Amino acid sequence: MQTTAVLWHINELSGGEPIALGGVGLVRIIPILIFSLIAGATADVVNRRRVMLITQSFLAVLAAILGLLTAFGMDSIAVIYIIIALSGAFWAFDSPARQSLIPNLVPRDTLTNAFSLSSIASKFGAIAGPALGGVVLANWGIEFAYLLNAISFLAVILALIRMGAVPQATIEQTTQKKPEWKISTLYASVLDGLRFVVSQPIILSSMLLDFFATLFASVNTLLPIYAKEILQVGAQGYGYLAAAPSIGAAIVAVVLSFVKNINNQGRTLLWAVFGFGFAALVFGLSRSYALSFLALAITGVTDGASVIIRNTIRQLQTPDHLRGRTVSINMIFFSGGPHLGQLEAGLVAQLLGPVFAVVSGSIACLLASLAIALRFPELRRYRGDEPVLAGASQTGPQQT
Repeated sequence: MQTTAVLWHINELSGGEPIALGGVGLVRIIPILIFSLIAGATADVVNRRRVMLITQSFLAVLAAILGLLTAFGMDSIAVIYIIIALSGAFWAFDSPARQSLIPNLVPRDTLTNAFSLSSIASKFGAIAGPALGGVVLANWGIEFAYLLNAISFLAVILALIRMGAVPQATIEQTTQKKPEWKISTLYASVLDGLRFVVSQPIILSSMLLDFFATLFASVNTLLPIYAKEILQVGAQGYGYLAAAPSIGAAIVAVVLSFVKNINNQGRTLLWAVFGFGFAALVFGLSRSYALSFLALAITGVTDGASVIIRNTIRQLQTPDHLRGRTVSINMIFFSGGPHLGQLEAGLVAQLLGPVFAVVSGSIACLLASLAIALRFPELRRYRGDEPVLAGASQTGPQQT
């Protein structure tokens, strides 16, 4: 809901300038680039559930501040950018802890199903959020979207409290050395994570695939312009369009939650990303609201499938004591792609128009997918039944 409201809010304040929408991606990616590697090392040393309690609490406060500033007429593009940047810093620490926590909760042979269920929960929220956000924007105003988002964090915080203690393997348990919070030690810890990712072609290629696909085929950024100027629907229609990818992703997550094994996961991943680029191309060329909605839903289906497969591959092929750092490196690719894609889409749309930005980006996504498939034959051959390096950490003392 807040993401949908922010793009609409920026579009209103800027008078419809695409470059202002592109700036959202820039201010989101900067704190991720600064903090993500440190955050990953933190998730491998500090208890992940405790990290999430802190980050979720501060994110709730920032959402409430944005809502109050908007309600009292103290909003501006600069204020929104600052709060987005601060939120990005907390998300940089939240994401490695959250993703690394899942394998600590379930056995490794049900990890694909666990990620599917996690995706279902996330995507149904992402369906309701934009759709409800459109209704709120049209009837009550932007500030209520922000304040409702702030209230929603209470459910997350309560869930973390109810979860109780969650054991995890730590650097100390693995190396028999107590971790030290020194710059040199932290630097060495980050380098260990980087070396591991580079040495694993399956993990590295899946990260590169994610980055370039979302870098070029970033259609959500320009949705306010498409809704207003090309498809000529209002705030409520915009909200439904913003929810469409999540509807598709939720459908595929439900299906995959009942699938025990996905055969030929590498090829399936490549075809999913290729399908994502093609659906984005159809959206860019469409002038029909129904076709545009369907194309966006298909981007959600293909992206949802690729996200579940990528997460399963990376989590199973990463030892638990390295998982936080691997997730943080992935976050640079996973978040860097769409956020830099927002900037790229805004710049191209400002210079050459929104349609050219979406169409050219979709074609570039298809070409990048083909290049990665050719460069990494290991990914094409990956079946998914290879020996795993990691699973859930079911035993061991609680890290405090």
